[in-house]
Amino acid sequence: MTKQNIAIVTVFLAILIDQISKIYVKTHFTLGEEVVVFADWFKIHFTENNGMAWGVELGGRAGKLFLTLFRLFAVSGIIYWLIQNIKKNTHIGVIIAISLILAGAIGNIIDSVFYGVIFDSSHGQVATLFAENPYGELFYGKVVDMLYFPMYRGESFTFFNAIFNGADSWISIGVVLLFIFNKQAFPKES
Repeated sequence: MTKQNIAIVTVFLAILIDQISKIYVKTHFTLGEEVVVFADWFKIHFTENNGMAWGVELGGRAGKLFLTLFRLFAVSGIIYWLIQNIKKNTHIGVIIAISLILAGAIGNIIDSVFYGVIFDSSHGQVATLFAENPYGELFYGKVVDMLYFPMYRGESFTFFNAIFNGADSWISIGVVLLFIFNKQAFPKES
């Protein structure tokens, strides 16, 4: 399999896994619902945010639109970066890393751009896919998060309190791979 095909398959599978998990949670859980998977250290906890890490808001509707448009611009840059690395025949670890970062960015863009017009609200009910009365507008969807690994330190302090999704995981794994393969990803020019 060529590096180009590996990149395409990686991006496609990562987006598919991300979107299937988000759609499943959105159509089977009410907002705030939680299921314990393994003891107290791994839970599926359904939450939504406007698209920034840890649910940070960026100036209301204008900020949300700016964030989504910025992501679309960033994805163009990531695609260019991936194509250049494929052309340079860069190490496969770098190709997979960039592919995962691209898939993660696209996964969260899909939520932001389309979820507001294809789902109804998850407040107090399970959402319906392709709802007659969607909760939002194009470019104003909420990002679905569900993976929760609370790491406790003491009785009243949670060390790791983030709730995230598959797309966020792909970005994080891609960044770690870039650190591992940093000499191949960012070679020093002679």
